[in-house]
Amino acid sequence: MNHTPRTRTVVSCTLLVIALGAGGTACGSGGNPLTAKPYDASDQISFNGPSGDGKKADPDKPLEVTAEDDDGRITDVTATDATGRYVTGELNADGTRWHSTSPLAANAHYTLRVSTEDEDGAPGRKVLAFDTSRPTTKKTLKVTFGPKSGKYGVGQPITAELDRPVKDKAQRAIVERALRVDSVPAVDGAWHWVDDKELHYRPKDYWPAHATVTVHSNLDGVKISDRLWGAKSKPLKIGIGDRVIALTDASSHSMTVYKNGEEINEIPVTTGKPGFETRNGVKVVLGKEYFVRMRGTTVGIAEGSADSYDLPVYYATRVTWSGEYVHAAPWSVGSQGYENVSHGCTGMSTSNAEWFFDHINEGDVVKVVNSNGDTMETFGNGFGDWNLGWKKWRSGSALISGTPDGPSPAQVARLRPESV
Repeated sequence: MNHTPRTRTVVSCTLLVIALGAGGTACGSGGNPLTAKPYDASDQISFNGPSGDGKKADPDKPLEVTAEDDDGRITDVTATDATGRYVTGELNADGTRWHSTSPLAANAHYTLRVSTEDEDGAPGRKVLAFDTSRPTTKKTLKVTFGPKSGKYGVGQPITAELDRPVKDKAQRAIVERALRVDSVPAVDGAWHWVDDKELHYRPKDYWPAHATVTVHSNLDGVKISDRLWGAKSKPLKIGIGDRVIALTDASSHSMTVYKNGEEINEIPVTTGKPGFETRNGVKVVLGKEYFVRMRGTTVGIAEGSADSYDLPVYYATRVTWSGEYVHAAPWSVGSQGYENVSHGCTGMSTSNAEWFFDHINEGDVVKVVNSNGDTMETFGNGFGDWNLGWKKWRSGSALISGTPDGPSPAQVARLRPESV
């Protein structure tokens, strides 16, 4: 027996929730339910969208479909735009009303598919197509994703910088819902609002080694507030390299470097001396510089004082914007492995620094433990994102804050009943 494949699951013997175009009736109706041809449900439903040629729907108003026939009901409604994006919605328990729950995009084309059944369980259907009008304001919100395309370590967060501030929580939810991050293999991750103009995305744990991460915005044409609409933004694709983690124990004056879970080197080091202790916690490599001129005045040390310095430094791997590096320190080789004598950086011999420089990359993880210093700042001085526990990280989301840990709203939206 041939029939059109269905995209909805049979949820009971008395109700088939079916996608538009499928054939089916209630299990108790006469004949074979899969061979029944859906009737035209135009007279059974009403729609609050535009009627007549040339008329367009107001994207500010929600869609609404209601059942006009007391003896029939709506069984399923789907609304998609020309790119395939779904409009979320809710159908009430008795099947008399469906309404959209996410905003429509302006200047977009939508297709609305409505499935019904009459009192005998016979299926009906109606397909409606309409366009939304252009936004009445020119104020738009653009998103710039970071980092630049390329390959990064497993600790690299995704950043989203907005060109206008968004303060209201409901508006933030609209923005956040439209920012999509997908990875292969898939991970559980979340956005965190750093401030009104910046969000960071990270997984619950580090990215899987050799993952591919794609990021894009669905904000184009979406109303955020009465005076603000989403604009088109450039998508991003990055690759993740090996899992490289450098663990520095300030109390034992040693750094152990791991690659994909295996130890590949142990290096004697020196970290910050009293008064200049190295920050504890996880830092993410920001970049590498073969040569840096380091001056004490750049970190607030008075020129000519006992702690003043002005040194040429080689093989410098940056981990904070304020000037903390892992670098060659040939002047302190006698202390490396024995005591902490630096002004906050992690110093090692020139040969070890060259090896580290060659084996570490942007986005790799540098973690310091057992220092008397403060914990690495979460934001503002590099990427200290991993120093927030997962629960606190999720609390910075406008969508999932206060909800049980589980799949993100975007992941939930992609979960659909299996075909029969």
